[in-house]
Amino acid sequence: MGKENVQKINKPKAIRRLVIWYKRNSAVTSIVDTAASSAVTASNVAGNVVSGAGSVVSTASNVASNVAGNVAGNVVSSAESVVNTASNVVSNASSIAKNTLQPLVFDPLKRLQNNDNMLDKEVDSQSNRIWIAVDGMGGDYAPGPILEGCLEAISRFPINIKFVGKIEKVKSAAEKTGLVELLEREIGNNRLELIDSGDPIGMNEEATAVRKRKEASINVAMDLVRNNKAQAVYSAGNSGAMMASAIFRIGRLKGIDRPAIGALFPTRDQTRPVLVLDVGANTDCKPSYLHQFALLGNIYAKDVLQVQKPRIGLINIGEEECKGNDLSLKTFELLSNEKSFDFGGNCEGRDVLSGSFDVVVCDGFTGNILLKFLESVGGVLLDILKSELPRGRRGKVGSAFLRSNLLRIKKRLDHAEHGGALLLGVNGICVIGHGSSKSLSVVSALRLAHSAVNHNVMENLNQLQKLQVLNS
Repeated sequence: MGKENVQKINKPKAIRRLVIWYKRNSAVTSIVDTAASSAVTASNVAGNVVSGAGSVVSTASNVASNVAGNVAGNVVSSAESVVNTASNVVSNASSIAKNTLQPLVFDPLKRLQNNDNMLDKEVDSQSNRIWIAVDGMGGDYAPGPILEGCLEAISRFPINIKFVGKIEKVKSAAEKTGLVELLEREIGNNRLELIDSGDPIGMNEEATAVRKRKEASINVAMDLVRNNKAQAVYSAGNSGAMMASAIFRIGRLKGIDRPAIGALFPTRDQTRPVLVLDVGANTDCKPSYLHQFALLGNIYAKDVLQVQKPRIGLINIGEEECKGNDLSLKTFELLSNEKSFDFGGNCEGRDVLSGSFDVVVCDGFTGNILLKFLESVGGVLLDILKSELPRGRRGKVGSAFLRSNLLRIKKRLDHAEHGGALLLGVNGICVIGHGSSKSLSVVSALRLAHSAVNHNVMENLNQLQKLQVLNS
C-alpha cells in the first residue's frame, strides 16, 4: 500500500476520533450553551432592574425639581443616563459572550463533521464495494428490521447486499416500514439484490434440518459464498443451523475439528475489546478444540482488532496452573507449549473485562453463559444508577447532567452495538447475529463482516494448516 493511500486512510480515522471526542463531551457544549442563554437572561433581568431604577430616578428627579429646583433635576437626569448606559453594556456583553463561546464549541465540530463526511465519500468512491449475502428471513423480527439495517449499512459502508428471502414477504415488509422507495432506489443503483428462497430454519428446529431443506434461506445465502458471488454471509436466525450450513456448504478449514463462535466483549479500555470464544457452538469440548480456538482467536485479534501481539487467556476458577477441572488442566498444558502465540495463563471471571487479555478461550457452555450474562448487565446497571439518583428537582437536574454519560455506558455494554459474532474455523466469513436483532444490530454486524473481509482474515486463517500441531 502506497504512502498516499495510508495517509488517506489515517486522516479520516483521526478526524472521526475528534468528532467522537466532541460528541462524547456534549455535556460541555450543553453547559456553554446554557451559560450563554443564562447571560442573555441575566441581561434581561438586569435591564428590567436598571429600567426600574431609572423610573425611580426619574420620579426622584420630579420630586427633586419641585423641592430643590433645576440643579438637582439635572443631576438625577445624568444618573438616569448612566444607568441606561450600564444596561446597554450588560446586554452587549451577553451578546458578545454568546457569539464568542458558541463558535468555539460548535463550529469546529461542524467543520469536522463536514470534512469527515467528505472524506468518507472520498474513501467510499475509491474503495471496492464488497458483496455480503444476508439471510433476510432469519431472526425473531425478520424480514423488516433486517432489511432496514441492510439499507442503512449500504449508505454507511462500502458494501453491497444480496438479500435472501421470500420476495413477496420482503416487499410486504418494506411497505409496512415505509422502505419501498429506498429499496427500489438501491436496487436501481445495483447496491442491493433480492434473491428468492424458501422458508427459514426455525429457532426451535434441529440444526440438521439444513440437509433436508436445500431452499432454506440460510442455505441459499451460504451457496452465494461458496460460489464466490458474495464474500461474507450474515444471519440472525438459528445459529446451530447456520453453523451446520457453513460446514456442509463451504466446509471447515483444514486442521480445524470444530468451528467456534467468537464474540467481542467490552473492556475498561473502550478502544480494545476482548474476543471470547467459543460462546455457544460447542458445549462439550476436548483440550485440542480449545487449543484450536486459541489459534483462531490469535489471528482474528491480529487482523481485525489490529493487536500486534495478542495475549491469550484460558477461562478458569483460579490463576494457578494447578486449578480447574480435567479439561482446564490439559488445555493449560497445550497452550503453555504453543510457541505461535503469547499465552498469558488462566483468566478468572473477574479478569475477562479487565483488558488484561485480548483473547479468552473457553468451552461453548461457559462462553454462552458469559455472553448472556453480559447482555443483561447494561440494563441492570442503568436501572441501579437511576434508582440511586435523588428524587424531585435535584434528581432531575442530576439526570440532566448525567444523561450523556449514562447513554455512553449503555452503548458500551449494549450487545446491539457489537451486532454479531464471527464463526471462526469455516472456509468463509460468517457473522452470526442475535435472534432479537433489529436494524442497529444488523448495521453493526455488517460492519464486522466488512472489516473481516477488508483485513484478509481468511488468507491468514488458511495459513493455520501449515502449523505442525494441526497436522499431527
